[in-house]
Amino acid sequence: MALAAPLLADTRQEILDLITELASALSEGNGLAFLDHIDRAMPDYQKLEQSILALTEQNEVSAAIDILKQEGDDRTQTVELDWLLQIRSREDSGPIERRRETVKCRAERKKKNWKIVSLEPIALFAPPAVR
Repeated sequence: MALAAPLLADTRQEILDLITELASALSEGNGLAFLDHIDRAMPDYQKLEQSILALTEQNEVSAAIDILKQEGDDRTQTVELDWLLQIRSREDSGPIERRRETVKCRAERKKKNWKIVSLEPIALFAPPAVR
């Protein structure tokens, strides 16, 4: 039992690192880096991929993510996130849109790395509608 506590602490830190990398990728406009952390077998992966690539190509995005709840073990983690996006169009005097959602996410350890295998709602990442 004494060995389980350090492993769980490591797992919590690894998930925090994963979430931080997702936020950083969006804020850097790097949709591909964001998608590197997503399992391609995830339901609606194609829709997420299209949304993320369009979002980061057409807009400047800043992301802030807080972990509200985290459960699981060293193989699978379920995380509830408070996810805030600020989206600014790259067009001159383009609109700014703020979005805030509670996002449910499931991550699984794939070999040595964690991958997101479920992410809802995907609509949070849709590029803003053209006005």
